[in-house]
Amino acid sequence: MAATTFNGSVATIKTQGYIGNFAHHQDFGSTSLPLTKKGSKIDLGLSGNWSRKRGFCSIQASLSRATTVSDTPVNSTSVDSTKKTREAALILIRHGESLWNEKNLFTGCVDVPLTKKGVEEAIEAGKRISNIPVDMIYTSTLIRAQMTTMLAMTQHRRKKVPIVLHNESQQAESWSQIFSQETEKQCIPVVTAWQLNERMYGELQGLNKQETADKYGKEQVHEWRRSYDVPPPNGESLEMCAERAVAYFKEHIEPQLQAGKNVMIAAHGNSLRSIIMYLDKLTSQEVISLELSTGIPMLYIVKEEKYIRRGSPAAPSEPSVYAYTKNLAQYRQKLDEMVH
Repeated sequence: MAATTFNGSVATIKTQGYIGNFAHHQDFGSTSLPLTKKGSKIDLGLSGNWSRKRGFCSIQASLSRATTVSDTPVNSTSVDSTKKTREAALILIRHGESLWNEKNLFTGCVDVPLTKKGVEEAIEAGKRISNIPVDMIYTSTLIRAQMTTMLAMTQHRRKKVPIVLHNESQQAESWSQIFSQETEKQCIPVVTAWQLNERMYGELQGLNKQETADKYGKEQVHEWRRSYDVPPPNGESLEMCAERAVAYFKEHIEPQLQAGKNVMIAAHGNSLRSIIMYLDKLTSQEVISLELSTGIPMLYIVKEEKYIRRGSPAAPSEPSVYAYTKNLAQYRQKLDEMVH
């Protein structure tokens, strides 16, 4: 999305949709369109592409004497090159502390909200990513992940509103449509997916972890919690959780990243461990020792189909942490120019 400010007015050209079943892609090239605004002549250079699979069409406008901020960092391309080099940011956030985390209970797929501490962790996570562009958000169907998503985005400097997409039925999709183009330009689509849920702990859900260890033995409970392929009674192993989470990532999220979209995923310890296992090419033995703290975002740079882990961004007062790439540095600079 490109938003161009000119003498206090905003000019944006964009159409978008996020549901599609076609794999056809078409470039419509570039052209130039002269416009007149309050007696001033504006020359817009238009370029973009249409993807039926993603149902997305974007038109970028260049304008002299204007400040342009795009949530998708500008891609560097060679004039003679037929293949563009795309770069995107991937942000992973484990939800903040939940009420059952606080009580030391096995939570799994039980839908439990955040504690006060969890709310604060989500807000802090939002501050850490406040200068990183976000085009789309994926989260689980569980409230603790969705609360973390919404609270984190209240801190983002672009002030875009996360909007949950409801496509579970034709009526739900129809009722949740946005009919203002100006409003839609200031929204970020949020997709919920059960495949990103925490792994299902079966008969352990709701039990106190210490009492369960006393009953079954520490070694048995440790095997249920930290082994790769041993599930708890009537529950999922990490391997089973990884099968659904990684499959969803490959089918739905990875194409967005490869198209240059900046994506945030707010999910759970085991679903995110599964995705990180795929991103970092970890073995089944390496992933069982991977621990993720609640409310701490992790940044990856996606370029040329490679995932480069950059760790967790520090506080927004430290400009250097966002200079992992030239594009991210330019994006933050443009945000600063908007404020000043």
